[in-house]
Amino acid sequence: MDQQAVDSLVKLLDLERLEVDLFRGSSPDEHRQRVFGGQVAGQALVAAARTVDAEHSVHSLHAYFLRPGDPTVPIVYQVDRVRDGRGFTTRRVLAVQHGRPIFGLSASFHGHEDGFEHQMDMPEGLPEPDDLPDFHERMAPWREQLGDWYTRPRAIDTRYCEWAPPDDRTPRPPFENVWFRANGALPDDPVLHACVVTYASDMTVLDTSLQPHGGSGLGEVFMASLDHSMWFHRPFRADEWLLYAQDSPSASGGRGLGRGLIYRRDGALAVSVVQEGVIRPMRGEP
Repeated sequence: MDQQAVDSLVKLLDLERLEVDLFRGSSPDEHRQRVFGGQVAGQALVAAARTVDAEHSVHSLHAYFLRPGDPTVPIVYQVDRVRDGRGFTTRRVLAVQHGRPIFGLSASFHGHEDGFEHQMDMPEGLPEPDDLPDFHERMAPWREQLGDWYTRPRAIDTRYCEWAPPDDRTPRPPFENVWFRANGALPDDPVLHACVVTYASDMTVLDTSLQPHGGSGLGEVFMASLDHSMWFHRPFRADEWLLYAQDSPSASGGRGLGRGLIYRRDGALAVSVVQEGVIRPMRGEP
């Protein structure tokens, strides 16, 4: 557990309100080349949710990453109240830096209704998360190569069911199962739990598209999120273990497509995710 890292993530998602529909967020001091995509998506969802009645919870979001974010300056989030209906509420959010949009989000919120129920089953026969190594245990042989990326606090604990070392260039099937959770306790706020899972959903899903090509190695492949969609089906807690069952149906034209189903530990399907991103061998990128 790393409660301090989790508290820092909660603070990161706690935006400053500048005006009625205008918010400001910051980035952690982690010496990144660009802002982590999950951070911008999570903060944008926070901005949208703060303009919506508590009776309506997010059921879907669709986002585009337009430009790399600058981690050294704040991000301003502009919320557009597209629709306020009895059953559904829609918001658009634009993230702006240096006078230019870097990210756009559309999110839909829905009041609770009873209806039909079905879902795809959770994968069976996977190892339990507590029996799998965490990041520091997995990556200990490469700690010197990773530098402060290895030692920095981690708010999200990820445990890979089919993990292969970064120097193993063996092609593998395009699927991957990852257990994840916040690395400490979170407040009892469903909006915050949805935003933390939005943050975490960008961490691993695109990696799956590289597995048929020998994986990403360490600094050998350039990757960047292009668009990201999520559908929220059932309640969950982001500080309890969730299984991210991921696959990649296609890679072509310098882009890879990743999909993921996020299950609660009791087998209930909580969230569905689809993301496309740039994947290509490094060619001069920092």
